[in-house]
Amino acid sequence: MQKCGTIKKNNVIKGWENMQELKLHSQHLNEELTLPVYCSKPITPLYKHLVIIAQDGQDYFMFGKIGRVIDELGVRAVVIGVPYRDVFDRYEKYHPNGKKREAYMRFLANELVPLVDEHFSTYQMGSTRILVGDSLAGTVSLLTAMTYPHTFGKVVMQSPYVNDDVMARVQSFSHWHLLALYHSIGIKETEVKTTDGAVRNFIEPNRALAHVLQTKQVRYHYHEFDGDHSWTYWQPDLPIGLKKVIEM
Repeated sequence: MQKCGTIKKNNVIKGWENMQELKLHSQHLNEELTLPVYCSKPITPLYKHLVIIAQDGQDYFMFGKIGRVIDELGVRAVVIGVPYRDVFDRYEKYHPNGKKREAYMRFLANELVPLVDEHFSTYQMGSTRILVGDSLAGTVSLLTAMTYPHTFGKVVMQSPYVNDDVMARVQSFSHWHLLALYHSIGIKETEVKTTDGAVRNFIEPNRALAHVLQTKQVRYHYHEFDGDHSWTYWQPDLPIGLKKVIEM
């Protein structure tokens, strides 16, 4: 079986020629991880591939249909989905104030990227790595790119959670020329129930974030869709976002 990398045969998911599993122990997170990996068609190690890392990895494969999206866009890419154990684990890794967020970002930059570059035929440049995420996963994608702008050059953030900490980080960041961002939000995201049980307005903080980003020297596309905080709207928005940042 041809593959876009050198993952051992016993790590190939049965029944999916393009799907593989990448297993690793993260020292930063102190846990074992099994990551689904999708290689775009045609599968070949002869060409370089973009690297797309999706937070909420299971959701992006199941609900976002990210593998099919990549094939339909006609780009050569390796898509890695990063899973979370439960909503509490997700909060600690993705939330701006999460106890594991900094460790999670170090895992992405210092452990996952070198492993992906070792096993797959990639460009090994920040401008060819894309972080993707919805809600809190979009938030941590943006924060990670701002922390490691030479490692991650592009972000697709769908309905990210935005608070004062995120706004402060955006205001203080200065290397915008290294990044390209796609940012989307639904106009009906006025009452979103979050992990802590609170109901929050997402559209207004996202508009405030967009206003600030539009003043920065960053390649940036902002889109408001007629929908709410759900995969019903993120799924059709995903190919738009990926196409935009790939072309930036």
